[in-house]
Amino acid sequence: MTGVPAVVVAAPSSGSGKTTVTTGLIGALKAAGHRVAPFKVGPDYIDPGYHAVAAGVVGRNLDPNLVGTELIGPLFAAGSAGADIAVVEGVMGLFDGRILEGQDDPTGFGSTAHVARLIGAPVVLVVDAAGHSQSLAAVLHGFIGYDPSVRIVGVILNRVGSDRHEAVLRQACVRVGLPVLGVLGRNPDLTVPSRHLGLIPAAERRDDAVRAVDAMTGLVGAALDLPAIVAAARTRVSQTTTAWSAGTVMAQEGMAQEGMISADGRRPVVAVAGGAAFTFGYAEHREMLVAAGADAVGFDPLHESLPSGTDAVVIGGGFPEEHAEALAANEPLRADLAAHARAGRPIVAECAGLLYLATELDGHPMSGVLDVVGRFRPTLTLGYRDAVAPGDSVAFTAGQRVTGHEFHRSTVIAGEGAPTPAWAWRDHDGTAGTHGFASGSVHASYLHVHPAGTPSAVARFVSAARAAAATPERAG
Repeated sequence: MTGVPAVVVAAPSSGSGKTTVTTGLIGALKAAGHRVAPFKVGPDYIDPGYHAVAAGVVGRNLDPNLVGTELIGPLFAAGSAGADIAVVEGVMGLFDGRILEGQDDPTGFGSTAHVARLIGAPVVLVVDAAGHSQSLAAVLHGFIGYDPSVRIVGVILNRVGSDRHEAVLRQACVRVGLPVLGVLGRNPDLTVPSRHLGLIPAAERRDDAVRAVDAMTGLVGAALDLPAIVAAARTRVSQTTTAWSAGTVMAQEGMAQEGMISADGRRPVVAVAGGAAFTFGYAEHREMLVAAGADAVGFDPLHESLPSGTDAVVIGGGFPEEHAEALAANEPLRADLAAHARAGRPIVAECAGLLYLATELDGHPMSGVLDVVGRFRPTLTLGYRDAVAPGDSVAFTAGQRVTGHEFHRSTVIAGEGAPTPAWAWRDHDGTAGTHGFASGSVHASYLHVHPAGTPSAVARFVSAARAAAATPERAG
């Protein structure tokens, strides 16, 4: 039984100011002495980075699409262990989620409302009030009545234009019986810089990100009724569940730390790309690698080479197109990765990682592990994918099914020597296709998967790393 108080910050639609309010709320609660556990609904990697800056602990994701409904409670319990309050930022509009075949639930699958129900948490709505007056009452009335199982306990009014405007909006909230838990004026300083794929990750902004979070903490914290929000969080209906554990999961997969020691007494080394170019990843991934018996060692491809003794490499998502020149300039690393792949050592790459394994990206030389060329384009590819592995690979077995997520504005053009596909799925129009590339030791595609939803893939990958550790030659 977990009784950590929690509040879900939602909105009627995207662009209402959820990230600014959530980040400021987390920072303000921390400044008030609370131990805050931050979460984000959905597959988003960027918002949790700002949450982490504000909370001083890693931000985590809750996404039923990627891990299944049964893991949301355990992942929440694990991520909120040791905290005295959890703050969950929603995704899109409150009820916006995936529409599954045969679904008659008014709430989209994986929506903010869906996750709020799964963890028993109350919802606070952030409303962009710039275009509202008395009609706000009708909007709120609709949200309250649409799904009564979702408990909306208050409103935060954002972008309020004047004292008179605030008074009218407060009257509208009184009409529907919702308390106002905070009021924010129109402040252009309360924004996080964005570019083609959304907000700029905190890891890329560093000092600027800290200053932005400090500003959000000060301004948002002063505008919110923190005691009332904490009181609302304490109305969370506790769920009977066991906290998720990387060690337990990997033991169930037949993996244990002591069982992964190689013949020479050494744990396999998995190098995990990070830094400003590769900021996308889930906190559970490293935890599962370690629980499976590997040493997960971070490295920054912009400045460093592979860590000494590297047996396997994980290259996640990010923005390589923003750092292509610097990635190209790190010739020792590019050579190390190519040698690593030639030696048959495992590599798993997602999205940005796929581009980095290409021969080039928009004219900048990359590592050349795969015979593909990366090109940036204006069209956004976005959405969940139900995929199946066409054959065995270093991480997945033939016929294995996963749900992942695509999010990119690039494409790759394969040469004649490109390996077999990593995935097969049907696009939104029903067209069947294959995606990504897989060879004996390399699995690379645009598809992001959550390791907690695919523990067997982590187990298979670490087993391959252990096998690589038994061979004498390695890069790094």
